[in-house]
Amino acid sequence: MEVISEKAILSKITWRLIPFLFLLYIVAYLDRANVSFAKLEMSNLKWFNDPTHDVFGFGSGIFFIGYFLFEVPSNLLLEKVGARWWIARIMATWGLIAAAMLFCTSAPMFYGLRFLLGIAEAGFFPGIILYLTYWYTAEDRAKMIALFMTATALANALGGPASGAILALKLPWMANWQWMFLLEGIPAVILALVVLWYLPDGPKKASWLTPAEKDWVTARIAAEHDHKVGHGRTHMLAGFSTPGVLPLCLLYFTIAMTTYGVVFWLPALIKASGVKNPFHVGVLTAIPYGIAAICMVLNGRNSDRTRERRFHVAIPLLITAIGLTLAAFQTSTLGIMLAMTIALIGIYCPLGPFWALPTSLLGGAAAAAGIAFINSVGNLGGFAGPFFVGWIQGRYPKNSPLGPKYALLMLACVGVVGCITALLVRRERVVPPSFVGEAEKAQV
Repeated sequence: MEVISEKAILSKITWRLIPFLFLLYIVAYLDRANVSFAKLEMSNLKWFNDPTHDVFGFGSGIFFIGYFLFEVPSNLLLEKVGARWWIARIMATWGLIAAAMLFCTSAPMFYGLRFLLGIAEAGFFPGIILYLTYWYTAEDRAKMIALFMTATALANALGGPASGAILALKLPWMANWQWMFLLEGIPAVILALVVLWYLPDGPKKASWLTPAEKDWVTARIAAEHDHKVGHGRTHMLAGFSTPGVLPLCLLYFTIAMTTYGVVFWLPALIKASGVKNPFHVGVLTAIPYGIAAICMVLNGRNSDRTRERRFHVAIPLLITAIGLTLAAFQTSTLGIMLAMTIALIGIYCPLGPFWALPTSLLGGAAAAAGIAFINSVGNLGGFAGPFFVGWIQGRYPKNSPLGPKYALLMLACVGVVGCITALLVRRERVVPPSFVGEAEKAQV
């Protein structure tokens, strides 16, 4: 009879899965957001710098339209096909399209490839969130999601200097922005092959768990699943109709709008403050993202410890609004860096607690549909943020400080709306599932 320690087995699962998923999401996020650095050099291209419309803002945001259209179908297919094959498929296609960005020679081609990149990546993030529900119950999930999602902050922290370094080099045959898209797209294709070898579809397929450990994890997840069945939350339609899902869509829309409004324009703001070298711009962007990553994990841990979600989302969004308001009135590099550090802490801290909300409401096919629905609708904010920042800045002369100022104030208002929405989201108490065993030790 094997004695199983809850703490030991969860630690074993975490060390086996989270670092690898973390790496995958860094690559995904980098391929999505590296266009913000490409802009520093692509702005010299005549077709990209068209004064009649904002090519960058629209092209950055159109990614999320493709993402929106294919998110739910992709996540439902993951539930049917299995995580391993579907995540590998997503990574291979997005890596190839991300690399193909080097062929852009016109605005329509730029828009088309960004749109296809969104289609290719659709289902990856909600698929990972769904995948985590196969291993962790609601009481542990905010911490795990926060650990996983620090990849978004660290992708910018690591990707900024890497992208800036590539742009600062003198490379042959192609422009540096073309080399950047190629070199940063290849890792996704390679990692797609690694996924097929490394990632199990679920606990029962994990060769690195003993039979008793597999049974323990499966029983623990099944107990939580049975609780959701009793509340009618596992049918696919529940992913759209369960009370609380639509407010979560609105809440995530505000989070995504502020996130990508900042992510896609921060390098340009730093450059406008007087920093001209692309590598230096990349290094400076890394600082606030690194600090935000640390705060993100701490907020997720505290949310799990207190079993409270709403205020762990609402308060950071208020901090976001404060940071963006301060940034709107800064002109020096130091002032912008300090204000944007505050804003980015507020932007990234809500993510772990937020994604614990829908996974505590839904299970089974409803979780697959609901998570994808919330992510796809919410990520339309990823289109709205860059688009409206670009539109507002385009209303003023190129070097006018009023464009960035009013764009940042607009995003600050979105943060306030998000804060209010978070406070109005339906409460869902996080209850540990009952299963065979004690809190720290179980006999199987």
